[in-house]
Amino acid sequence: MSFASAMDPSSKGRPQTPQYDPTITDKVIAATGPNAHPRLAQVMPSLVRHLHDFAREVNLTVAEWTAAVDMINECGKMSDDRRNETQLLCDIIGLESLVDEITSKMLATSMSETPSAILGPFYRQDAPLLSNGDSIVNLSPSVSWYEQAIADSAFLTGRVVSGRSGMPIKGAVVDVWHTAPNGLYEQQDESQPDMNMRGRFATDADGRYSLYALRPVAYPIPDDGPAGRLLAMLDRHPYRPGHIHFIVSAPGFRTLTTQVFDDRDEYITNDSVFAVKDELVVKFKPRDGDSKALWTLEYDFVLGPQEI
Repeated sequence: MSFASAMDPSSKGRPQTPQYDPTITDKVIAATGPNAHPRLAQVMPSLVRHLHDFAREVNLTVAEWTAAVDMINECGKMSDDRRNETQLLCDIIGLESLVDEITSKMLATSMSETPSAILGPFYRQDAPLLSNGDSIVNLSPSVSWYEQAIADSAFLTGRVVSGRSGMPIKGAVVDVWHTAPNGLYEQQDESQPDMNMRGRFATDADGRYSLYALRPVAYPIPDDGPAGRLLAMLDRHPYRPGHIHFIVSAPGFRTLTTQVFDDRDEYITNDSVFAVKDELVVKFKPRDGDSKALWTLEYDFVLGPQEI
């Protein structure tokens, strides 16, 4: 059964909410044993109560519940190390962005720390460790997006500093990745070399990183799976504004996962996964005298201390 077929397109004919068993929720909560995991014992009563109240509020039917379970199962079956469909489903309902904000604000020790943003479903571990000033772009004139890549060629630089002291952090690792101008990450695109548009850079004694990359482009999140079908049923577009992903880490500091967003993008105020924050919107500037780049961006990352 598809999720679409299970959904009644009209509320007409739906019976008024009958009086459901008022005791089942408390029975489920009370079933938790005295040796339950402490955090689960704390959160599960709230989760159960909210889920049960939701089901009663919308008169959730067995067909609708079954279709939703099937959709989640389908997400899991099509997820692998190249694509996380279940995470994508969480993205489009804003859940990952919300829990990212909750976590970031709970752990932040100062207002100066760079805001976090969602990891997204296309991160890959062990990107190439490159030297400052290297390029993450493996570009061939034969690709259809070659001219756009030249027009969007960019030099990225900045510092990684301590939010507590303001001092530069030497040896911080800046892990960076973004799509090609065709809107595809390399693991989605057989025409791109492995690990294209990805790299890791260690900051120097001044806490500075530098690399050549591209100005990012807007792209649709994959809509060929259950997450995409849900978007279509909700009459929503699948586009994300152009962005570059970063994970910034250093010993003694809390690892930062974030994105920066190009202010030229038309979807900057309408991100399909609700990840844009004002502090992460950046402005690329024209770059003169550099045969490798037409644009430049300087962006500093401010890290908070490692939680104890």
